[in-house]
Amino acid sequence: MKFVVKLGGATLENPEILHQCAQAIAELVKDGNRVAVVHGGGVQLTRTLKQLGKQSEFIAGLRVTDAETRDTALMVLGGRVNKFLVASLGAHGQSAVGLSGGDGLIFRARKKRTAPDLGYVGEIVSSDPRWLEAIWKMGAVPVVSSMALGFDGEYYNVNADEMASACAASCKADALVFLTDVPGVRGADGEVMRWLSVDQIAALTKNEVISGGMLPKLSACREALLQGVKRVRILPAEAAAALPDLCNSRVLHGTEVLVA
Repeated sequence: MKFVVKLGGATLENPEILHQCAQAIAELVKDGNRVAVVHGGGVQLTRTLKQLGKQSEFIAGLRVTDAETRDTALMVLGGRVNKFLVASLGAHGQSAVGLSGGDGLIFRARKKRTAPDLGYVGEIVSSDPRWLEAIWKMGAVPVVSSMALGFDGEYYNVNADEMASACAASCKADALVFLTDVPGVRGADGEVMRWLSVDQIAALTKNEVISGGMLPKLSACREALLQGVKRVRILPAEAAAALPDLCNSRVLHGTEVLVA
C-alpha cells in the first residue's frame, strides 16, 4: 500500500514524539508499504524569522511570504528541517532521501491569487511522481519539504497540508495521514469528531467552529478524497504507533474525513 504522511513543525519540536513517528514510518516500510513524508516547519520558520528581526503574519492560516521570508523558508524547510527528518528515519535503520518540491520538478506551483496578496505563496498545479517511485524502488522514503518551483522560475512557499494532498493524489495513495499536535477536529461541543463528512466542512467553517490552520488542512483533506485517495485521517502525533494498523483495524484516535 501507499501512504503519504504529513508532519507539521510542532511535531518536529518534540524529540520523543518525533521518535515515535519515525519508528512508525519505518515499521510501515518494513511491512512492505511505500511511504512518502511531506513536512512543513512553520514553528521553526517563525522562530528563525524572529531571530532575524522579522515578524510573521498569517491570513486564514496561511503565512504572508515576501521575498525575504521565502528565501528563509527555503533555508529552514529545505535545509535543517528536511535533513533532521532524514536523520530521524535513519536512526531507525530506514534510509530516506530529502527533497524539496522543486527537486526533479516533482511539484510545480503558481502564485496563489488571494485578497489581500500573500506574496510568494503558491498552490500546486501539477506533479510528477516518477522521482518518488524511483526512491521507493530503492527501498527508501522520500521526505519532501513544502516548497515548489513555479513556471516563472521562482520558488513558492506551499502550505504543507495542500502539498501532502497533492502528493497523495498524484501517487494514487491508499491513505493520507496528517500527524498533528491536536487530537483531531473538534465539533461545536468541543469534543473530537471521530468521523467528519466533507459536506460538513462548509457549515463548520461558516459557524467558525473551525478556523486558523485547520481551514487549509480540511480543505486539503477534501481535495485528496475528491481526487481518489481512499482514506484520509487527522491523527494526533502521539498516536503515531497506530499508523501500521490504520488500514487493517479500527483506530480510535483522531478524525477520519469521509466522502458523504
